[in-house]
Amino acid sequence: MKLMGECLGPGRGELRQRAGVPGLPERSALLLSPRLLPALQLLLWHCALWTVHEATPLGPARSLPQGFLLKCLEQVRKIQADGAELQERLCAAHKLCHPEELVLLGHSLGIPQAPLSSCSSQSLQLTSCLDQLHSGLFLYEGLLQALEGISPELAPTLDTLQLDVTDFATNIWLQMEDLGVAPAVQPTQGTMPTFTSAFQRRAGGVLVASKLQSFLELAYRVLRYLAEP
Repeated sequence: MKLMGECLGPGRGELRQRAGVPGLPERSALLLSPRLLPALQLLLWHCALWTVHEATPLGPARSLPQGFLLKCLEQVRKIQADGAELQERLCAAHKLCHPEELVLLGHSLGIPQAPLSSCSSQSLQLTSCLDQLHSGLFLYEGLLQALEGISPELAPTLDTLQLDVTDFATNIWLQMEDLGVAPAVQPTQGTMPTFTSAFQRRAGGVLVASKLQSFLELAYRVLRYLAEP
């Protein structure tokens, strides 16, 4: 916008000074400097191009392939179904049906919630959003690994959920590499909660599945927004 100010900002007195004829009316100054006209036209043309560029920024959806977005939406729905199955089986087998009743235990166990603040439609930042999405999936991958041994009957459901989360995280990472925005080194897993009893592991399963579902709901909304034509 500085260029626009330089194009349109000078006052009449300043224009006379630039024409090199101080004290003459501005019309006389312009008439006495016909060689300035082509340069002035070129400058105004550049200003017009700059204004159009500023007014029509490239939308974030145009930066991501449609096939990638549709695959992501499919993966989100698959993981949501896996998580719902885990929640239902924990509820049926162990009467752990209400995550809100386990919030205090979740705090004491140190089960985190992955953020997606960069993916809100009001302040969408594509690179940061992809990074947060990958980091969140990587976090939940580690939390699901920490639940291993939850119970023999739930192990296949947990394994499927963990594998689908890993595949989704890999898909996001590969797209970040294609865009040239992937970090130089993949993130490493931080300290995971330690479950010291069967009850803590099962309650942890309810809380992790619940937090993962909330994370995926936000992810699904932003991916669907980006996939809109």
